Amino acid sequence: MLHRRSFVTAALAGAALPASTLAQTAPWPSKPIKLVVPYAPGGTTDVVARLVAEHLGQKLGQNIIVDNKPGKGAMVGTALVAKAAPDGYTLLMSVISGLSISPTLYGGGDFDPMADFIHVSIASTNPSVLVVNPNFGPKTFKEYIEYAKANPGKLAFATSGAGSSNHLLGVRLQQVIGAEMVHVPYRGAGPAMVDTIAGNVPSMFDSLPSAAPHIKGGKVRALAVSGEQRNPAFPDVPTMKELGYPDLISYSWFGISVPAKTPAPIVDRLAREMQAVLKEPAVIKRWEEIGAESSTMTPAEVTKFVQSEIDKWVPVVKASGAKPD
Repeated sequence: MLHRRSFVTAALAGAALPASTLAQTAPWPSKPIKLVVPYAPGGTTDVVARLVAEHLGQKLGQNIIVDNKPGKGAMVGTALVAKAAPDGYTLLMSVISGLSISPTLYGGGDFDPMADFIHVSIASTNPSVLVVNPNFGPKTFKEYIEYAKANPGKLAFATSGAGSSNHLLGVRLQQVIGAEMVHVPYRGAGPAMVDTIAGNVPSMFDSLPSAAPHIKGGKVRALAVSGEQRNPAFPDVPTMKELGYPDLISYSWFGISVPAKTPAPIVDRLAREMQAVLKEPAVIKRWEEIGAESSTMTPAEVTKFVQSEIDKWVPVVKASGAKPD
């Protein structure tokens, strides 16, 4: 009888526990996970996200479903994750634009880039590249700049959207050469590249990973990359720095973030598995093919890095006078 009474008492005590406490005791993950990508399919963010989803899902033993939510310089998808339940089932493919640039460009948002997230991992970093339609007149970066100066307010460049690092790179180029150009924003790098290949817009600033297959396929011509050094995947493409424009050094990055208050064991597991993913031979090979680099930063280091990027880009955006298109 005593044993029965003890069992009933324990059962009633368990029933009285808050649902959140019970949820934390459940094994994670026990169902598919959603990875929100704040850009349209086809761009670098989507390319990185799908490779990460495949390999991270294998490590976690669950499918990771990529959910593209483009809009407002990556802020739409970013805000969705900020408001999601902190249970490890909604991840964000965080990007430089959504966390470091667009909140200032658009005058704030529905989230705080630091307070509303835990930044877990950086999946890759990569330079940008200026590409042009093969039929466009200028064949070199120097000729491109000369054309821009000779045709003020007429040379158009596409990007994945207002607030993207590529948008800011285009703004910075205009400042450096003293010539006005026309920014044509899209809801993702994929649609922007389609129009560049079709000749509807003559040029595009893109992240190297998403532009890589189109460059290799001859659908667009690469004029210069924004990295410190030439990229091993494209050794024949000069850097803007070596061509005399060190102020145009620029990198974009792609990471994994989760809503604030996500339990520490989940964050730790994600960080650990992401490091394992980045050591996978298939991932290393793919990163080399598209000119991306992986990172070994811990969540604490990623948090400091994201804050440093905000500190870096906020004054740039304010000084540029750039506005959402």
